[in-house]
Amino acid sequence: MSVRLKLTLSYAGFLMLAGFLLLAAVWLFLLRYVPERALMTLSDDPTGGVFPVRSRLLRVFAPRAAGVLGLLLVFGLAGGWILAGRILAPLTRITDATRRAADGSLSHRVRLPGHEDEFRALADAFDTMLARLEAHVAEQRRFAANASHELRTPLATSQALLEVALSDPNRDTGELVDRLHAVNARAIDLTEALLLLSRAHQRAFAREHVDLSLAAEEATEALLPLAERRGVTIETDGDIAPTLGSPPLLLQLTTNLVHNAIVHNLPERGTVWISASVQPNTVVLTVENTGETLTPQLVATLTEPFQRGTERVSGDHAGVGLGLAIVRTITDAHDGRLTLTPRSAGGLRVAVELPRHHEPQGVP
Repeated sequence: MSVRLKLTLSYAGFLMLAGFLLLAAVWLFLLRYVPERALMTLSDDPTGGVFPVRSRLLRVFAPRAAGVLGLLLVFGLAGGWILAGRILAPLTRITDATRRAADGSLSHRVRLPGHEDEFRALADAFDTMLARLEAHVAEQRRFAANASHELRTPLATSQALLEVALSDPNRDTGELVDRLHAVNARAIDLTEALLLLSRAHQRAFAREHVDLSLAAEEATEALLPLAERRGVTIETDGDIAPTLGSPPLLLQLTTNLVHNAIVHNLPERGTVWISASVQPNTVVLTVENTGETLTPQLVATLTEPFQRGTERVSGDHAGVGLGLAIVRTITDAHDGRLTLTPRSAGGLRVAVELPRHHEPQGVP
């Protein structure tokens, strides 16, 4: 049976039960509280006793009571069907929206009118889910298109270089090999970045104790030669910042932040500030750098895959356009929050806030 039919039968059954109880109460009232003298007046033979009078009263009362119950049954079925339809109307709209979403139309919304109730809350939650799902699907489509474009570039370059080598067998292969090596290395870096992004999305990692300040120091030491070649000064400061997470992923997060701050900096005499702080329930890693002036609109897109704040950087450390996208994914996988803010003097301020890990009492 449909839910509407079940509600109709339930409403009619409850109404029948209430009517039966009411009629039974009336009958008991007639038997208990109506004086015998009043009942005797109903008899053609007042000397015949009360029992024949009650029998005659029952014969009169019973068919009328049955008629009333019949009317209540008809009224209960009709009224219950109408009321059930009105109550279930919001579910019908939600069901239609679900079917459209199943067919691929994620732009449709329920937009249930009326006052706040359980159905309105369900419809609003469903609309929110559809909006997030639509945004996620759109993001995945953009990511797939961008990834295809980025992967096609080194492959097309390699193909062109090989065609040049085949067309000119006497050409010096040393330069060709070097260029092919650089193109192949970039393709490998891009593939590894895509795999890392997928791993962080799946949250397929074990959580261990990690000190963000130590991860920042390790990333700084690894990238210090790059900073020296570009004339960038790195200043570090902060406290012990304990959290739970994947050590390799959090090291990758800090490495991406420091690398991004070094590469996208002033041509000379740039500065990078790295600090770690501890809050009551969170730890915060902040990386700031000097650089070009960025608009809030541009900063809002930097965490999307293959987005860059400035023109593509040339050199051995150009990156693949996934640095901040990986940072955002790793932050989300660790139940954290990523905040990007343009600096008024130029450059970018990036803050990663993660849940703080509290050591159990008595553990050194």
